[in-house]
Amino acid sequence: MPQTYHRQILDHWGLVAGMFEARGIAEGIDHATTQAPERRRVTAGHAVQAMVLNGWGFVNHQRSLGPHFFQNPPPSQRIAPAMKARHLNDDTLGRARDTLYDCGVTALYSLIAATAAQRWGLAPTFAHLESTSFQVDGRSNSDEPPNAPVIHIPQGSSREPRPDLHPGMLALIVEPQAGMPGLMHPRSGHSSDATACGQLVSEHMPQCRTTDGTPSLGADRALSQADNLQKLSATHVPWSPRVPATLRAAQVALAQVAPQVMSPLREGARWRNLTSTEGGVEQRGGLIYSEPRQTQAQHTVDKQRLKQRTKAAQAFQHLGGTAWAWAAEAPPTLATLPHSLPATYVQESTVRPTAHYGRRGRPGQGAPPGPVVDHLEGALASRFAARQALVDQQSGFLLATNALDDTQ
Repeated sequence: MPQTYHRQILDHWGLVAGMFEARGIAEGIDHATTQAPERRRVTAGHAVQAMVLNGWGFVNHQRSLGPHFFQNPPPSQRIAPAMKARHLNDDTLGRARDTLYDCGVTALYSLIAATAAQRWGLAPTFAHLESTSFQVDGRSNSDEPPNAPVIHIPQGSSREPRPDLHPGMLALIVEPQAGMPGLMHPRSGHSSDATACGQLVSEHMPQCRTTDGTPSLGADRALSQADNLQKLSATHVPWSPRVPATLRAAQVALAQVAPQVMSPLREGARWRNLTSTEGGVEQRGGLIYSEPRQTQAQHTVDKQRLKQRTKAAQAFQHLGGTAWAWAAEAPPTLATLPHSLPATYVQESTVRPTAHYGRRGRPGQGAPPGPVVDHLEGALASRFAARQALVDQQSGFLLATNALDDTQ
C-alpha cells in the first residue's frame, strides 16, 4: 500500500513557536500563575502562545476568530500535541487573560524577560531606566478615578500633533546588550517622568534581581530628584543617573569643564571626579567631557549667542535713540550696558550733539536752533573669546552614582 502524505501550511509561525518554546515563555507563565489543570484543556501559557501566533498572522480580527486562524497552522504541531483549533475559542483566551491580570502583568513580564535573558546568556550587569509616551485610539477613561485598576488614558491635549488621540506612557528598564526590555510598566498619559520612574523603582526594582546579583541602574535626569534618590537608596541597588543641568550645583560643576586638565576616560572622552550630598544621599559625581558632542554644542551655543546679540543690538539701538541733556550723563549709562551683554561688547562709542528746532520740517535759512541734546553712537562686537568655554560646557554632562569607590 503506497504511503500517503498530509500537507499543512506552517509559514513563519514555526519559527515564532520555536523561539517561544526555546525561551521557556509558556512554561514560565504556567509556573508563575495559579491555575486549575483539571478544569483546563489549555493552560494560560499555551493560550498566550496562541495569541502571539494569532497576532503575527491574523491581525485586526476579533479574538473569537481564533479557531478559524488555527486551521492552517495546526496547534498540535505549534503549541501542544493534543490541542485542536476548537479549543482556542473566545472563552479559553478570555480566561487566560483574567489569569494574567490576577497574577500582575508587570511582574509576570519581568519574570518572562529574566528567564529569556538567562537562556540567552544575557544576565544583565547594567540596565537603563527610561519612559516613553505613545498615543492610542479609542475611548478615553478620563471620567474614571486615576487609581482604578486599569491604565488611566486621559483626553488628548491640544498641544499634541494629534489631539484626537489619547496619551499613554510606558516606563521601561532595558538590557542594553540586546536592547530587550526587562521590565515594562504602563502609566497614565499625563504622569511626569519623575513620578513614573520613582514608582517603578520603589515597586518593581527588586524584580530585576538576577542570579548574578542586582544590575546597576542607569537613568536620565528624572531619577535625580531628591525623593527618587531616597527611594533608590532604600533598594540598595547601584545606580548612576544623569544629573539635570538646571540644578545650581550642576551649573557650577559644568563651568569647570576644561578638557586640557581632565583625566582621559577613553578615546574622545575625559572626566573629573566630584563628590556630592544632593538630596541627602552621599554620592560620587563624574564630570564627563565628550568630544563627539562638540558639533551639537557649537550649534546650541551659536544659536543662543545669536539670540543674545539680537537682543543686545536692540538695547544699544534704544540707548542710542535716547536724548541726553548733558554729555556727562551718557558715559555712566553706557558703562552699565556691558553687564547685560554676555555675547557682545561696545567696541567704540561717541557722543554726538544734535540740535532741535521748535517746529517740524526743514528749518529756514538762518533760523536759530532750539535746545541741543546729546545722542550716543557706536558699534557692538562679538565676544569670541568666551565662545569656546561655552562650547566645552555644552559638551559636558554630569553622572552621579552611589558607588563611592573613586578607583572605579
